[in-house]
Amino acid sequence: MAKQIVLLTSVLFFTLNLFAQSKQELNSEAITQILNQYASDDSPGMAIGIVRDGKIVYEHYLGYANLEHKVKIDKDTRFNIASTAKQFTALMILQLAQEEKINLEDDIRALFPSLYPEVKEEIKIRHLINHTSGIRDYLFIMEMMNKPSWRQVGMDNGDVIELLEKQEELVFKPGSNYLYSNSNYTILAKVIERVSGQKFNDYSDQFFEELGMKETSFVRRYMGVIPNRADAYSDWGNGLWLSTPMVTKFNGDGFLYTTLQDQLIYEQAVQHARQNNNLLLMESQKPIPNSEIQTYGFGLELDGRLGREAQYHSGSTFGYHSHTSRFPKEKLSVFVMSNNGRIWSGDIADEIASVLLTEMENKATYNSRINENLDEGEQAQIPGQYMSPDGFLIRIVKEEGKILWKSANNSPYELIQESKNMFSVDYNTTIKIRFYENEVVQFYPSGRTISYSRHSYLPASFADLEGFVGKYHSSELDMSFEFKKTKENKLKILFSNRDRERAVEVLNRNELLASNFIMKVQRDQFDRATDILVTLNYRAQNNRFRKQTNLQYQPKVETENGSIQVTTIGSRNGDPSDILLTKNYPNGNEIWSKQFGGNSYDRASSILATDDGYLIIGSTSSYGNGNYDIFVIKTDKEGNKQWQNTYGGFYNEYGYTAEKTAGGYLIKGTKQKCSSNSDVFNRECTTNVWVVSIDKNGKELSNKILEEI
Repeated sequence: MAKQIVLLTSVLFFTLNLFAQSKQELNSEAITQILNQYASDDSPGMAIGIVRDGKIVYEHYLGYANLEHKVKIDKDTRFNIASTAKQFTALMILQLAQEEKINLEDDIRALFPSLYPEVKEEIKIRHLINHTSGIRDYLFIMEMMNKPSWRQVGMDNGDVIELLEKQEELVFKPGSNYLYSNSNYTILAKVIERVSGQKFNDYSDQFFEELGMKETSFVRRYMGVIPNRADAYSDWGNGLWLSTPMVTKFNGDGFLYTTLQDQLIYEQAVQHARQNNNLLLMESQKPIPNSEIQTYGFGLELDGRLGREAQYHSGSTFGYHSHTSRFPKEKLSVFVMSNNGRIWSGDIADEIASVLLTEMENKATYNSRINENLDEGEQAQIPGQYMSPDGFLIRIVKEEGKILWKSANNSPYELIQESKNMFSVDYNTTIKIRFYENEVVQFYPSGRTISYSRHSYLPASFADLEGFVGKYHSSELDMSFEFKKTKENKLKILFSNRDRERAVEVLNRNELLASNFIMKVQRDQFDRATDILVTLNYRAQNNRFRKQTNLQYQPKVETENGSIQVTTIGSRNGDPSDILLTKNYPNGNEIWSKQFGGNSYDRASSILATDDGYLIIGSTSSYGNGNYDIFVIKTDKEGNKQWQNTYGGFYNEYGYTAEKTAGGYLIKGTKQKCSSNSDVFNRECTTNVWVVSIDKNGKELSNKILEEI
């Protein structure tokens, strides 16, 4: 390979010799005691190694690689380290960039034109590396489709690319946000194939061979034999060990099988990189050049750990999990990998690192804003709805004397009051929650903050519930769902690929919850619910479902003792159509009705409740100036007409919705404009959203064309 990898190889072969040297002394007994709390000699276990000042100072193996045959974990045991493998895929990409075979600023569509052809913004290679592409995670897309990966026997990277080719939208503009997604690294593996001209497995095997990591390789076949492999185990909550078979063959984002000794070879090389002037490894530990974020780099988290500068990453897939932490100032690396699904490598690595870093004072470094004017002014309003930076709703409620933080349908946690506007989190008192006039901020001891703005929301009305009813379809996922309204005016949802209805919790007129599904309502220019953005997991956010049926304009309003509904009495055999206004009992039976219209066609779209009656919005060819004009009728509470008026010109104007203003109403509709009044065969016509402002008596005050539709 390139000169850079040759240099790296010489360093790594040098580090191999360090295995023969006596390990630097440290408190091995204290570390071993930590490990014995998590696993035993007769359970699935783990392999743990520590590198300090470039030397391997601790290496320990515990538990079984195979429970059935009582095979112990040892130096030859190979674990699947899952997403901790991303740093190696990123390293291959960085090497290709240093060899000038690719540019990290390249748009991936130069290599894969079938991916996201409708996205206008560039999706750069560097966006994939640090998860700022906005591409959803294929694993959670499959969960959304009710096709979890563990059921997809033989599925591989090619199948993932086919799935992504069906995706039309990104979660956000590339570079504008961060969203961890395995899809990014699946595509990067394909980039390596396209650029190198080799299969990813062949290229990566050669890469690891030249690194001196001879027992490390990505899975080649989903049923392939991997010598000395540790099987993965979990108890799935019932206390009985179950083995988890690997039925898929994914590469790049994980599924890297390796030994502890190979990983310690690499950790030594990273620590020796500066003294050996190894540019590849030095750059791989830094943020990506030109990146909009600095907290994730080349397959590594960069935002610090345990209050110190650190590069780290975790990985987990079923019973396998792993974690690496590097503390460059302390020249310390801790690596843990396990096949025991009851425990977590990240926790173990942190406990070990804490023992080794006790000589340094661990100070909390909260953002300075935490104490600014803390006790001044009135106590902020605390309960309410708040919006996260990435557009998701959280609710802070008071229940049975407790202040609870609720996010989607996750288990709520309690906020413990410390002062007038300062709280801590019950499960971790180092996390502080401070309330301001229009926001709530989470403060972390690392200095990190997350700000949630107070959300001014409208509760869902009866008309909103009626407007939600209907079928919605996702072309990207090839699935649909239907909203139904019960007699108790509650919403139910049934997905096409799931066999039971779910109750829908209506948080406000634009946010809904159904079990683990987070739903955000999108509306058109006429305030109709036309799309629902569905999130099952934050890694696959905002899957768009478009409304297919019952796309109507709020034809009903709820009253104290029933409802008021407006409909169109359809014409037959060329007869005119009229507008029918009915008042109904709660069971739907009619109390009274009123009819409006002229000698031609009159249509109703929606109704608005006013202080003294109702406003009917529609269109008419019985009255007005043109073929169709906007038609507005004002009635009292008994349905008696107080006034009616039309708005429009020569062509077609249609009225759809209305809203109250300080002095009257704002009528929303459409206005047609054509290039010719007479040449009906050759003229060109456009239709625009048209807003007409009227006073409380129906007199037009102004009108404005907003946009073409």
